[in-house]
Amino acid sequence: MRGGALSPSLSLRLRFILSAQCLGCQSWDWTGLRTQAVAAAPALPLEHLKMAEGADMDELLTSFKKFAIHGDTKAVGKEMNGKNWAKLCKDCKVIDGKNITGTDVDIVFSKVKAKTSRVITFEEFQKALEELAPKRFKGQSKEEALQSMWKLIEGKEPSNVGVTKVSKTAAMDRLTDTSKYTGSHKERFDEAGKGKGRGGREELVENTGYVGAYKNAGTYEEKVKTKEKAQ
Repeated sequence: MRGGALSPSLSLRLRFILSAQCLGCQSWDWTGLRTQAVAAAPALPLEHLKMAEGADMDELLTSFKKFAIHGDTKAVGKEMNGKNWAKLCKDCKVIDGKNITGTDVDIVFSKVKAKTSRVITFEEFQKALEELAPKRFKGQSKEEALQSMWKLIEGKEPSNVGVTKVSKTAAMDRLTDTSKYTGSHKERFDEAGKGKGRGGREELVENTGYVGAYKNAGTYEEKVKTKEKAQ
């Protein structure tokens, strides 16, 4: 505590005390109230601390739903599969490659889910975060670590939602430059680089009476019409 400021953990406890224990007070002795918070803090269970952070929990639930439905049009956001759980941990940087790895995430998922289930509920999701928090944020108390874990996830969504990345490498430019195509590949595009569709892939038969690719196709009819007019 520096300059009279409250630590995150103490501030969280203090908010709970203000809302749950001091509603009847008319005036506040800040120093005395802070002393009360310090004295009461060790007795406050983790479940109560969660209740004091209702707004944060709503944001956490919103992120859970966004990841739960990712890549599954039939999902409604109530349950999350292992693949999306791993994606959430990666996108939200729960996995840091040092304290938490992909293996840790998989183990915790298996630990909190029901035996025969392949998904986890929001409640089981919270238990998983509680399991990972102390390991991810070493040196913090259990409550502080959990709060730090929530902050990593709150307001986040799958990183590739609505985003299509276009490669801009030189190699890709060469591969997509139709003017440099040769052989049969060249025949599939016109001079402007637009695909010819089926006509560029198959040799279509034209029942015109002319041999294929004959340059003067259609000239005979024109000559006959001109001759008839002259007569």
